[in-house]
Amino acid sequence: MASINDIGVAAAINIVTAIAFLLAFAILRIQPVNDRVYFPKWYLKGLRTSSIQTGGFGSKFINLDFRSYVRFLNWMPEALKMPEPELVHHAGLDSVVYLRIYLLGLKIFFPIACVAFTAMVPVNWTNKGLDGLKHSNISYSDIDKLSLSNIPNGSGRFWVHLCMAYAITFWTCFMLKREYHNIALMRLQFLANDERRPNQFTVLVRNIPTDPHESICELVEHFFKVNHPDHYLTYQAVHDSTKLSQLVQKRKQMQNLLDYNINKHMRTQSKRPVIKMGFLGCCGEEVDGIKYYTSMVENLTREITEEKLRLRTGTKSIVPAAFVSFKSRWGAAVCAQTEQSRDPTEWLTEWAAEPRDIYYDNLALPYVDLKIRRIIVAVAYFFLTFFFMIPIAFVQSLANIEGIEKAFPFLKPLIEVKFFKSIIQGFLPGIALKIFLMFLPRILMQMSKFEGFVSTSSLERRAASRFYMFQFINVFLGSIVTGTAFQQLNRFLNQSANDIPKIIGVSIPMKATFFITYIMVDGWAGVAGEILRMKPLIIYHLKNSFLVRTENDREEATDAGTIGFNTGEPQIQLYFLLGLVYAAVSPILLPFIILFFALAYVVYRHQVINVYNQNYESAGKFWPDVHRRVVTALIVSQLLLMGLLSTKQASKSTPFLLVLPVLTIGFHMHCKCRYQPAFVRYSLQEAMIKDTLERTREPNLNLKAFFRNAYAHPEFRVGEDLELEMAVEKPDKTPELVTTKRGSWRNTPLPSSKHSCPYSP
Repeated sequence: MASINDIGVAAAINIVTAIAFLLAFAILRIQPVNDRVYFPKWYLKGLRTSSIQTGGFGSKFINLDFRSYVRFLNWMPEALKMPEPELVHHAGLDSVVYLRIYLLGLKIFFPIACVAFTAMVPVNWTNKGLDGLKHSNISYSDIDKLSLSNIPNGSGRFWVHLCMAYAITFWTCFMLKREYHNIALMRLQFLANDERRPNQFTVLVRNIPTDPHESICELVEHFFKVNHPDHYLTYQAVHDSTKLSQLVQKRKQMQNLLDYNINKHMRTQSKRPVIKMGFLGCCGEEVDGIKYYTSMVENLTREITEEKLRLRTGTKSIVPAAFVSFKSRWGAAVCAQTEQSRDPTEWLTEWAAEPRDIYYDNLALPYVDLKIRRIIVAVAYFFLTFFFMIPIAFVQSLANIEGIEKAFPFLKPLIEVKFFKSIIQGFLPGIALKIFLMFLPRILMQMSKFEGFVSTSSLERRAASRFYMFQFINVFLGSIVTGTAFQQLNRFLNQSANDIPKIIGVSIPMKATFFITYIMVDGWAGVAGEILRMKPLIIYHLKNSFLVRTENDREEATDAGTIGFNTGEPQIQLYFLLGLVYAAVSPILLPFIILFFALAYVVYRHQVINVYNQNYESAGKFWPDVHRRVVTALIVSQLLLMGLLSTKQASKSTPFLLVLPVLTIGFHMHCKCRYQPAFVRYSLQEAMIKDTLERTREPNLNLKAFFRNAYAHPEFRVGEDLELEMAVEKPDKTPELVTTKRGSWRNTPLPSSKHSCPYSP
C-alpha cells in the first residue's frame, strides 16, 4: 500500500513532469517553425498567414526576439481573457459548454473541500481505529488515518459524516440545477440567434419502404406532398458513393503531384521535371511529369463527372433514406417530432444533423439490422468489460506490494529496495492503468459506428457513455474489489465469508491512495502533455520534412484536432465520481481533484481558442448526459457510504442516509422534466418566431437553392458553386393533382412533379 512517502515520490515525479511539459510548451509555441502546430485554428480561419519573422534566414525557424522569452508564460492570462460570448462566437457553444464542466467541478468541490478539511479531517485524525486493527494484519499507512477507516466501530462521531453527506448532496444538487438552467438558456439563445442553416429546415427520413410501382425518390416526394402539403419543399436522396469517393481521392493526389511538378519547373526553368513509370518511380520509362499528371487529372475529372451523372440519373445506387427539407422551421419541427406512419418501423424521422456532422456510411442500415447490431455490440461490450478485469488486477497488484509480500514471502527480496518500491507503488500503478486505457476509446468508437448512429456527435456521445460505464465498472469498482483482495490477501484467504464485507468496509477508504496516484498521472501530467501536443508536433515536422510538396500539403499536415468528447468527458466524470465518493470518506483526495479541474480549465480554454477545430456544432446537446452522470455518481457515493457505515456498526446513523438517494432521484426527475426538453426537442413557438422574423427580413428568399447539395455526399459538393443560384424564388404554381403510378392513389388533391433525377428536384 502506498504510504505518505510513496505519494510524495509520485507527486514529485508528476509535478516535475507537468512543469517540464508546460515550460517546453511555453518555449516551443513562440518558435515560428511550430506556429501551425500551436495556432492551427487561426490558420484555418484565415486570420493567421505567416509566422514570426524578425530578420534573416534563421528567424524563419527560431524566434530571435528575446523579449518574447521573458513573456513566455503570458499564454495563461491570455487564455482567460476572452469573454464567454466572444468565445461562443469564436469556437461554438459546444466548446464553451464543455469548458463549463471543469468550472462545475471547481464550483462543487472547492467549497466541499473547505468544509471537509475543517470538520471531517480533524475527526478522522484524532481517532485510533486503525491502531486497534494491528492484530488483524490489515495493511494501512499513516495517510489512511485521515479517512473514515480510522474511526472505531460504533463510534458516535459517524454523525459528522452523516451531516457531511447531506451537505454534499444539497450543494451538488444546487450547483447542478443552476448550471442546467444556465446552459439551457444559453442553448435557446444560441439557437434563436443562430444564422440560417440547412439542418434547421431538414429532417432525416430512414427505413423508407420499397414499392414495386415507384422509385425511392418518387415515393418520398409523393408521401410528403400528401402528408405535409403546406410545408414540404424538397428532398435530397442518399446514394452509395463509394466509387465516387475513391475517384475524388485519387484526383486529389494527382492534382497535388501536378502542383509539385509545376512548382519544381518554375524553380528550374531550363529543365522540365520527369518521372519514371516503373516500380515506386525508381525505374522504367521516363516521361514528362507535368504532361503525365495533367492527363491523369483530366481523365479522372471526366470519370468523376460521368460517375456523378450516373448517380444523379440512376436508381440502383439510392439507399432507403432521404433528407427532406421544408419551407419553414415550423414544418420541419412538426415532422421531426411526430410519427409519420401507422407502421412504427417505417418512415422514421428525426432532426437532421449538420451536413458536416453526418456519418453517411450508416444511413442505409435497415431498422431490423439496427436492432441486431446493437444486441451484438452489447454482448461484445460485456465481454470486453469482463476481460479487462485482468489488467485491472495486474495494476492493483503493483499498488499493493505489501499485501503480496505477506502472502508470498519469496517475492520480498525483489522489491525491498525503498526507492524503487516508492516508484512502483506511487507512480507505476497510475501510468500502467493509463496505458491500458489508451486504446479503449478507438474500440468503443468502432462499436458505436457498427451500431448504426448517423452523426459524428451521436457516435461520440454513445462512445462516451460506454467509456464512462467501462471506467465505472473496471477502473472504479474493479480497482476497489481487486485492490481490496490484494491488499488484505491473508485475511481473504484465512477468514470466513461473513467477515469479508467488514474487511472491504475498512479497505475501501484506503484505496484513495491508488486513485491519488492515478489523478496525478492522468490529471496533472496528462493535461500538461495535452497542451504540449508532442504527437502532432512530431508528425507535423515529419510530414513537413518528407511529404510536404505544396502549400496544400502543408495545410493538410496541420492537425488541429478536436476536444474529443468521447474520451475527455468520461475522464472528467471519473473525477466527479471519485470526488463525490471520497468527499465524505477520505477527503485527502479532494485537493488533487481541485488542482486537476483548475489546470485543465486553463489548458483546455487555451486549446479551444488557439488549437481545436470542432467538426460539428450540436449547441450543447450533450449536457443532459453530463448532468445524469454526475447525479449517478452522487447516488453511488450515498450508497457506498451507507454500506461503509453498516460495516462500521453505525446502526443509528445509517438509516438517515436512506432518504438521500430518494431525494437525489427526485431531483433528477425534476431537472429532466424541466430542462431536458430544451435539448431534445425544438418548440413550435421558437420555430414560428424565427420563421416570422426571417420572412419579414427576406420575403423572397430562394430556399430551394439554399438546400441544393446541402446534404449531398461530400464528394458531390466538390467544385460546386451555389452563389449564382441564390436568386429570388419564383412563385410556385399549384397543380391540381399529385402524379402517381399506383391506381389506388390517383387524383390525390396535392401538387407533385415527377423527377427521374434522384438527387434533387
